[in-house]
Amino acid sequence: MDTYDTADGDEHPVLGRLIKLGLFLLAQGVAVMLVAFVALLVRFGTAWSATAEHASLLQPGEARSGSLLLKEDGAYTEAVRLGTDIEITVSGPTLRARVTQLFRNPTKDWVAATYVYPLAANGAVDTLKMVVGDHVIVGDIKERQQARVIYEQARSAGQKAALTEQERPNIFTNSVANIGPGETVLVQIEYQEPVHQTGDEYSLRVPLVVAPRYNPAPIVQSVDFRKDGSGWGAATSDPVPDRDRISPPVLDPARHAPVNPTSITVRLKAGFALGEVRSHHHNVKVESPDDTTRIVTLADGAFAADRDFELTWKPAAGMAPSVGLFREHVGDSDYLLAFVTPPGVEQATQKPLPREVVFVIDNSGSMGGTSIVQAKASLLYALGRLQPNDRFNVIRFDDTMDVLFPASVPADAAHVGEATSFVSDLQARGGTEMVPAMRAALADKISDSSMVRQVVFLTDGAIGNEQQLFEAITAMRGRSRVFMVGIGSAPNTHLMTRAAELGRGAFTHIGSVEQVEERMRGLFAKLENPAVTGLTARFSDAKADITPAIIPDVYRDEPLVLAARLDKLAGSLEIKGRVGDRPWSVTLPLQSAAEGMGLSKLWAKRKIGDAEVARAMREMTPEESDKAILALALDHQIVTRLTSLVAVDRTPSRPEGEPLKLSDLPINLPAGWDFEKVFGERPHLTPTQLRERHADARNQPSARQPKPAAPDTIRLPKTATSAELKMIAGLILIVLALILFVFNRRRRLLADAA
Repeated sequence: MDTYDTADGDEHPVLGRLIKLGLFLLAQGVAVMLVAFVALLVRFGTAWSATAEHASLLQPGEARSGSLLLKEDGAYTEAVRLGTDIEITVSGPTLRARVTQLFRNPTKDWVAATYVYPLAANGAVDTLKMVVGDHVIVGDIKERQQARVIYEQARSAGQKAALTEQERPNIFTNSVANIGPGETVLVQIEYQEPVHQTGDEYSLRVPLVVAPRYNPAPIVQSVDFRKDGSGWGAATSDPVPDRDRISPPVLDPARHAPVNPTSITVRLKAGFALGEVRSHHHNVKVESPDDTTRIVTLADGAFAADRDFELTWKPAAGMAPSVGLFREHVGDSDYLLAFVTPPGVEQATQKPLPREVVFVIDNSGSMGGTSIVQAKASLLYALGRLQPNDRFNVIRFDDTMDVLFPASVPADAAHVGEATSFVSDLQARGGTEMVPAMRAALADKISDSSMVRQVVFLTDGAIGNEQQLFEAITAMRGRSRVFMVGIGSAPNTHLMTRAAELGRGAFTHIGSVEQVEERMRGLFAKLENPAVTGLTARFSDAKADITPAIIPDVYRDEPLVLAARLDKLAGSLEIKGRVGDRPWSVTLPLQSAAEGMGLSKLWAKRKIGDAEVARAMREMTPEESDKAILALALDHQIVTRLTSLVAVDRTPSRPEGEPLKLSDLPINLPAGWDFEKVFGERPHLTPTQLRERHADARNQPSARQPKPAAPDTIRLPKTATSAELKMIAGLILIVLALILFVFNRRRRLLADAA
């Protein structure tokens, strides 16, 4: 029979075990709470350090802010510095750009640096040089995986090496290995690009900053994982599998000085007498050696790379060419580039067709600041241009979506007024779920073939899942024409141009409020006037491989641009089509073509684009597309998503046994962007307010990533709840033991009294 104490008065073992267990649980709970408290202090320290002068540099994929200081063993050292020099030579219809990136290592460590940067989406990158001291190492084009292996082997062996990779047609990565303490390494790339033309205006655009991308979360789906269908499992598909490679650290301009000073020089040799030459977003100095040449430099010297550089030029009065034909002989082939501007048809001579126009406006967090002002002003202008016989609708989206009317409505005063109020009240917030909005815009609810159906999509295009958008357009475009309006200082031009191409429309860019009326007026000239349709091209004597293979419609003031590889430069090129309701044709003798530069590269780049479009439209299998792209890239020595440039200094420079530090260089926030709209508020709040803010944030999608782990978020360990339970259980056991102890003593006293 159990008793509560032994003969010598000691407590019963059961009582002792209860007390020991209770004390153990209490101590464990207290220990966990202490760990949580320490973690909390560390989290506060991290959050506070982000607001101080010495902030640690965050990594790709988790970046909300960054600094040029790196923390190591409790001390702070400078990070690798970067400077960029860009030289552009325009020769008639093409340009050649040389981009020199200077990597300077002010630290005491050996460093491998990675920098993510933008280039023109239609530029053909074909040259890589690495300059170390007086050594110049020229890069080679290799298949991407092979180039990566060569680079990593050189990095491990202590050799200086450089690697240029394409992440998107307009996003590239330069990796440089084994930069010694105090050393400077130059990496130089070159690319070829056609000059853009609209009407009598010619232009070039140099992207200078990669805007932060919104990357939708991976999708978890249930799948049958057994051949006999008797079992199910979960599979994850990621719409942006390379999210870390396109998401470099981003500096908060409120805390850190801008980085990457950039200088630009443009040598403009137009080939005709020049009129106005203008830079739209930078102050420039323009020199005029002669009537056909201009030298353009930055008037204020180097500037921080936080916005695209745009230069436009016009011919002198009466000097605008309507046809441009250029040739280049490479190997056994002749290459031809043709620019032909069909005659315009005035609206007055044509009976205007009624239109259904669906306007889509992006009001996500990346559109905060000046971008939302530009977008709203552009859409309000567009609403004011609608005609009484038009129908329209308005869709707005962030990570949610609103469609103003159930279906398109007449463009009368009442409906336009309601839409105007709707647009005027929009504020930028949330994520960028672009695909659902595009699908909603392409859904043809009226199906009236007598109406021209147009989708006008206003956005900065700052998403990482471009391919999903292209697939949606391909699947649903029907009779719709998609017109993309790029907003802001650093739009995603690859997304804009490819979406317009797949949607058989056009792309317009608006980089400032001052450009709204001018650019929107040009867009409506395309929307309101008939396109040149049914275009064909035929060479009389030469066998030709023409790109694009299927010639798209051409809108008012747009030139038809053709590239071709010929077996011989003989005979003529005949182009036919219809301008409005009238036939039109032009015949161009090939012998009159002027000498051009880099045309073979441009032809190959456009053929690669054709293969990508054919893949998106399922006209080619992925395997067929990749095979064609790889062959073109290797034959013409250009960088693609399947090929890279790699340069290796054969002599090891890093001493054996010396460690190598890896560094992802930060970039600037694009000019006009609101950091807090994109990445959330800065942590200038009390601890209680921070906890409340993040509790609220769990119920709302973030601005750029669906569910990111914010580096300034203060989070208790997941064991905090179990710690509280353990403490409560321990206290209950101790109280139970005390009750048993008191009861036992009282029984003994009563027994002694008896």
